[in-house]
Amino acid sequence: MIKKKIAMVGAFAVGKTSLVQRFVRSIFSEKYQTTIGVKIDQKEVHINGEDVTLLLWDIHGEDDFMKVKPTYLIGSSGYFLVADGTRADTYDTALKLHEMASSVTKNAPFILLINKSDLQDTWEITENQIENLIQQDWQIIYTSAKEGTNVEDAFVQLTQSMLQNQ
Repeated sequence: MIKKKIAMVGAFAVGKTSLVQRFVRSIFSEKYQTTIGVKIDQKEVHINGEDVTLLLWDIHGEDDFMKVKPTYLIGSSGYFLVADGTRADTYDTALKLHEMASSVTKNAPFILLINKSDLQDTWEITENQIENLIQQDWQIIYTSAKEGTNVEDAFVQLTQSMLQNQ
């Protein structure tokens, strides 16, 4: 069995924990629970003929008071940058975290998840910002942990990239 570590990084309250819970347990809760440090879940998936155990590191959100520790990313085979489409500042945080994560993981595969697609009519992240990243070959997926939109697909796509990157 192959084991792969995936780190979830992003600003405070963007939905990292909700995305993991939706993927692992197929649940969504309206109750907000702050992640302290890191919470680790796992899920076995079968992709491209391979059984893969995903170790999901749900890392606390970055804000003015708490910075993501690079050591949490060591050993990651891939990572998700998570931004909240309704909060423009989370896009900037994701870009900043990408620099650190890319360095620590030695350019492991990553996907930017713009969460809360169910609220897309209230998004502050602009199409221009998204298009700029797409032109730099970033992979971007719009997700909704609440509705489950593209959550499974995101994990499958990142796992496929990690398997190709072995």
